[in-house]
Amino acid sequence: MAIAMYPGSFDPLHHGHVHVVEVASQIFEKVYVAAMYNPAKEGFLPLEKRENLLEMCFSHLDNVSTMSSSGLVVEAAQNVSASHLVKGIRGPADLENEIQMAQTNKTVSGVQTLFIPADPQHSFLSSRFIREIASQGGDITSLVPTAVADYLSGG
Repeated sequence: MAIAMYPGSFDPLHHGHVHVVEVASQIFEKVYVAAMYNPAKEGFLPLEKRENLLEMCFSHLDNVSTMSSSGLVVEAAQNVSASHLVKGIRGPADLENEIQMAQTNKTVSGVQTLFIPADPQHSFLSSRFIREIASQGGDITSLVPTAVADYLSGG
């Protein structure tokens, strides 16, 4: 069985992330979406809440499961027997960094990385910008799934 894991901070999850998961779910028999704790980043949403939102937003996909992890991505992938990591690419700036990570992950664990280009209508989305808009009370409903918008608006 071909198993993939899509790791990310998902802080917060946005429509670009959802697109990547929907594409990956058509390629792989099983996809794990993993909210990762990154000690180098100050979290906007608690890890537990991010995992809960992932679960709510991907319940429509039978072959997608959600999880969270505070360890190395390759260890989380090995824990679910994933042979592949999935990463979304918005443009050249993402690609340079993601290729370095993919090569490192392949070298230390053997896990392959599959890059999925962003849907053009979502290629501008960034969790950082969404956090900024949400923290100032701006409207993010067109940028994120309903469950995320409701949570961030206090609804």
